Amino acid sequence: MACGSDAVETTTLSCAKCGKPADLQCPKCVQLKLPREGAAFCSQDCFKESWSSHKSVHVKAKVSPPGLENPGEQNSDLSTDGWLYCLRKGQARSPKIPHFDWTGSLRPYPISNMRLVPAHIDQPDWAHDGIPKTEPNSDLQHRVEIKNPDQIEKMRETCRIGREVLDAAARIIRPGITTDEIDAVVHEATIAAGGYPSPLNYHFFPKSCCTSVNEVICHGIPDARKLEDGDIVNVDVTVYYKGVHGDLNETYFVGNVDEASQRLVQCTYECLEKSIAIVKPGVRFREIGEIISRHASMSGFSVVKSYCGHGIGELFHCAPNIPHYARNKAVGVMKAGQTFTIEPMINSGVWRDRMWPDGWTSVTADGKRSAQFEHTLLVTDTGVEVLTARLPSSPNVFPWLNS
Repeated sequence: MACGSDAVETTTLSCAKCGKPADLQCPKCVQLKLPREGAAFCSQDCFKESWSSHKSVHVKAKVSPPGLENPGEQNSDLSTDGWLYCLRKGQARSPKIPHFDWTGSLRPYPISNMRLVPAHIDQPDWAHDGIPKTEPNSDLQHRVEIKNPDQIEKMRETCRIGREVLDAAARIIRPGITTDEIDAVVHEATIAAGGYPSPLNYHFFPKSCCTSVNEVICHGIPDARKLEDGDIVNVDVTVYYKGVHGDLNETYFVGNVDEASQRLVQCTYECLEKSIAIVKPGVRFREIGEIISRHASMSGFSVVKSYCGHGIGELFHCAPNIPHYARNKAVGVMKAGQTFTIEPMINSGVWRDRMWPDGWTSVTADGKRSAQFEHTLLVTDTGVEVLTARLPSSPNVFPWLNS
């Protein structure tokens, strides 16, 4: 990674609770466009302790949907509003764009301060310090859990919230919208449903969802860049609610998209659908990659090998691993009661990836476009239940679903 010697700039704002230097902002104050002074906090703990008194400043303010009236308006003066480039997997910021041998035309833009979560929301164990504690050492990293009926019902409820949150994001996607504005919608919709946006501060990831544009394969960080006519953008949402996680993503068209990109996105959607169709008790996990690889290669595309689907439930990521490529070595067979994701990442060109200096954004090695779709699934006695399935109210954004 480049730019290790770049100077890191910190905000000059002070915590409204204790007076220490503050990097975090109250999300409601941001939404209401209230002054940043008095809305900044140094930690989630200070924010929690101040919430009962701080929330009174919102009462007289007029509420308006975040970022929908004037797309990009909040980014009009990045140099004076604390927007900085992300470095070191979210643990550092810089006022200068890092030096890097970029593979395509996309570049990182500055990001806003981390959004805060109200104290009444149940939060995972990484919410405060960015470090998962239970997940890495759990025996569920090596053993595939069979969920009980209570866990399954919680998963259904959480995954439905995740679907509704992703649909809310999909409805605002158009040229001129920034990916930070998408993140704001995801953040507010998740909190409004009583959930926590699982990516937020997970291993220091600085935002509430991932937004992966054009050549970005996955884990793109929402920033100040405005979506342009012809872009494709993947929005990856995970919700933590009632102690369990629900994970899904879709790739959307921005305005008028070229035919090659349309074929890529449709093929990726079909890869996911075809792989879901084989899920049932007794099927080997490694067969998923065979199905996806066959369909992608027949369409002239390649399958990313560096990232895979995963088990999910009370842990964000756990066993089983679900590779999406052929001739993989995934261990085990499916059993009723298991929950996991399938999330193929399909590239227009070569399958290999590169990592941006922010430590999160994975891009295609040749700069060509990539697409992804994801569902959280439950293996049933007779087949599969798609817990994050599209709803009758989901926006009609994929032309092939109308034929």
